[in-house]
Amino acid sequence: MVQARKIALYMIVVFVLYTIITSPARAADLVQIGFEGISSAARGVGDFMSELVN
Repeated sequence: MVQARKIALYMIVVFVLYTIITSPARAADLVQIGFEGISSAARGVGDFMSELVN
């Protein structure tokens, strides 16, 4: 099981590096979309907590 996890991790790393090397603009777009999603989720949690306190 541990070896399968290591192999999967290596495959993900290789895929990410391949994506960055072959299409850096697209990789940057995907990272930006990910961070925007995290930011909006955090903002939503903050809004929820603010409304909960009020």
